[in-house]
Amino acid sequence: MAINPKKHEMPAQDPKVRARNFKEVALGYEMQVAVEEAKRCLNCKNQPCVNGCPVNINIPDFITKIKENDFEGAYKIIAKSSSLPAVCGRVCPQETQCESKCTLGVRFEPVAIGRLERFVADYHNSQENVTTETPESNGHKVAIVGSGPSGLTCAGDLAKKGYKVTVFEAFHTAGGVLVYGIPEFRLPKSIVAKEVDGLKALNVDIETNVVIGKTLTIDELFEMGYEAVFIGSGAGLPNFMGIPGESLKGVYSANEYLTRSNLMKAYKESSETPIMKGGKVAVVGGGNVAMDAARTALRLGAEKVYIVYRRSMDELPARAEEVEHAIEEGIDFKLLCNPVEILGYQNPDDPRDAKNGFVTGMKCIKMELGEPDEKGRRRPVAVEGSEFVIDVDTVVISIGTSPNPLIKDTTKGLEVNRWGGIIVNEDALTSREGVYAGGDAVTGAATVISAMGAGKTAAKAIDEYLSNK
Repeated sequence: MAINPKKHEMPAQDPKVRARNFKEVALGYEMQVAVEEAKRCLNCKNQPCVNGCPVNINIPDFITKIKENDFEGAYKIIAKSSSLPAVCGRVCPQETQCESKCTLGVRFEPVAIGRLERFVADYHNSQENVTTETPESNGHKVAIVGSGPSGLTCAGDLAKKGYKVTVFEAFHTAGGVLVYGIPEFRLPKSIVAKEVDGLKALNVDIETNVVIGKTLTIDELFEMGYEAVFIGSGAGLPNFMGIPGESLKGVYSANEYLTRSNLMKAYKESSETPIMKGGKVAVVGGGNVAMDAARTALRLGAEKVYIVYRRSMDELPARAEEVEHAIEEGIDFKLLCNPVEILGYQNPDDPRDAKNGFVTGMKCIKMELGEPDEKGRRRPVAVEGSEFVIDVDTVVISIGTSPNPLIKDTTKGLEVNRWGGIIVNEDALTSREGVYAGGDAVTGAATVISAMGAGKTAAKAIDEYLSNK
């Protein structure tokens, strides 16, 4: 049978329609399309795609189940390795991981592994009366700090082994970056809630509004009877550029902007959460978070949105799909330029402003690519005398984040690197016995799936530690 050389297209909302609503952009495969896509899999004996998956999902086996129309069987295979399949199927960069290793991709387009994972998870979540077996307790207690992807993964893996797990979350809703950072149009919050409910069914307790390092300390968790602690508190401290004008009204970090829109529901018309809407918006940065902020601004009513990035399109770190969607929606990419000042006015007679003023524009300078840096990317170099001004009312800075120092400052003997990331060994163990860490709290801002991989590593190490203890 001849193999279709191309992936089956993912149906999506029309760009002109979706640019003004927060409904999910990608609509998902229909059942027959999923089966046809699964039939493109060669079912390789050496399974290179599995090696490309940070959580080692048995990809050929779950795809085989789809071919057989056994969708629940496919879900069970995925669930052995992943606690968040509906999430991963939506936000995982499969094109640089499992799909990049696909043998079919040598000659044709690789199998749409991520789209198939999403289909299977959505099928499972749509079924009624799905039962979850609660594992028998092994008598050990573990505390998880943070309910983001690394924390939820670690919690799920340990719960399946019979550990009594409690997840402590600083916000009022579980999900970490999945709910405060990723917009509704990319990852509906109902999907995250469903995944969290699956963990609760495994007897995982989730305590919200608990700030570890303030409400409780790591040492106090041990005093409460927890025998091991996993720190998956993420990287929520935003980085700024240090240029004039960053204190003006209308300047946000991407973290604050997306948190206001997502977690605090500013995207809803009835919301009273304050956020700048309308006007012209510039988002500084080129990663997935920058794309999320720019596309959110458009949906909040902006008449014009710019992505300002100091390198070219070839160096843009965001997922190709997200960039493609942003271009389709009309976002203007200002490449090879960099902000040098955010402009504003300071008029004490204006009732809107008695101190810092409002944004009126952003002065940028053109860049050109020079010699490669330590990561192999060509360094951007300013072109002297090339300054120009972009007329904007709002500026969102999206140039990365660092781990919050709160846990480090309240935990004796916890070693961190110069960027504030917690130092761990290959088993996710920190400098404190019984304390493990993973995800963005260790690496700084990275992908959801890499954080999940760190959570799995830590769960395995914690299980070995407490079994031997």
